[in-house]
Amino acid sequence: MSDPGGPRPSADPVPGGPKETSGGPAERFDRRLIPPMIVGSVLNPINSTIVAVALVPIGVAFGAPPSQTAWLVSALYLATALGQPVVGRLIDLFGPRRLFLLSTSLVGIAGLAGTFAPNLGVLIGARVLLGFGTCAGYPAAMSLLRSEAERTGDDSPAGVLTMLAIAGQTIAVIGPSLGGLLIGVGGWRATFALNIPLAAVALLLGALRLPRPTGPRPSRGRRAAAELDLPGMALFAATLVALLLFLMNPHPSTWYLPVVTVAAAAAFTLRELRTGVPFIDLRVLRGNTPLLATYARGLVAYTVSYAFLYGFTQWAEEGRGLSPSQAGLVQLPLFLVGIGISALTGRRRSILGKLVVGATGQLVACALILLLGAASPVWLLLVVASVFGVPQGLNNLALQNSVYQQADHARMGSSAGLLRTFIYLGSMIASVATASAFGQHADTAGLHHLAWFMLGAGVLFLLLTLFDRGLRRAAADATSERQGPASRSRRRLF
Repeated sequence: MSDPGGPRPSADPVPGGPKETSGGPAERFDRRLIPPMIVGSVLNPINSTIVAVALVPIGVAFGAPPSQTAWLVSALYLATALGQPVVGRLIDLFGPRRLFLLSTSLVGIAGLAGTFAPNLGVLIGARVLLGFGTCAGYPAAMSLLRSEAERTGDDSPAGVLTMLAIAGQTIAVIGPSLGGLLIGVGGWRATFALNIPLAAVALLLGALRLPRPTGPRPSRGRRAAAELDLPGMALFAATLVALLLFLMNPHPSTWYLPVVTVAAAAAFTLRELRTGVPFIDLRVLRGNTPLLATYARGLVAYTVSYAFLYGFTQWAEEGRGLSPSQAGLVQLPLFLVGIGISALTGRRRSILGKLVVGATGQLVACALILLLGAASPVWLLLVVASVFGVPQGLNNLALQNSVYQQADHARMGSSAGLLRTFIYLGSMIASVATASAFGQHADTAGLHHLAWFMLGAGVLFLLLTLFDRGLRRAAADATSERQGPASRSRRRLF
């Protein structure tokens, strides 16, 4: 028998794979890759969201206010925002298998550290390790999608992209509910212990099913260092860390952090424009305006999304008086509506329409938050969560499909990772806004302040979509393509 994790000859059939046609065997996507892709890609969203209902009990356990427990959110996103494009670049160079196995093993270690953490500092350290450990799943999945598209000749993996989006949204939205149930059974430490079996499953699936590298052996020594562009990575890290640390504590005493950010960013730009093999090819990126616009939309859209996730959940517990499990269950309509919307629209190519409806849905939901109070009936909370499910189901699909179509094929891993960096930067902004709005207590006044901030970000998201001429041109191109027989051979955004 052949090694199930070994290379797959393109002529061999796979489960659900090639069928004979008049023109010969037609290659299909290798469905054996789907389980590890899904498990790897959900490790980050489950750790991003499950902590939402654990912040209050963790604060009680260690005597820490919301302004301190917010670091549990910020630490993971700081590590992930930094690690995603770095790991994505490593995937581009060395293939997804090695990085997937290494990163997911860190998830299990972080789960152990968090389960037995004696204080808040160690718990924050475990979250940092989780951030780095969950970096490989998404860029590895996008890289595998691109390689399979090249192997099979099918450049429209809408079904697989939709499956990944639904899996991520399912976990992201069910996370608070699952977290509430785990806390009810085993306390907040159970939310960290969950990573141990998840990492074991991911490692097993990755070892058995991810393809081994079949190309030239990876470079070593100085040549490998040149391909990795270690100075570029270091300057990128310095830029991002200084920026995010300032966002976590925007105070006059931290005036030096913006200075460090600008200086490191300038040095990074000069380095990437001059080096032969840059970490992030700014020359190509600068000429890819549609991809830059997608990154900007991702930042703003997820600023609103994460502000709702963390702010609404904390207010439901403290301001409305729900238990952690009840606060998690209130999020279920978000889960149901988001999954339904993704399933219904996943195979449709219209990115512009999805973004416009998603932006509008965010604005409506933010306006509804202003109606909430300490005595609001539970049904109103359920309505707000339901409305937020619409953009939850649309925006992720639209952004994911945009990057897949707009990014340079040879840098799919790093491009996908960079999208996550912008998304996590949005989550960091949301975390800072939440901590600033609530202060020492997640009350209704703080929730309303947060809602006004979310409304402003939602308006910006809508404007970035409506005034993007590239989206309109692509929509027109997609319409004309559907009218001609040669449309399948052309590059499509919609």
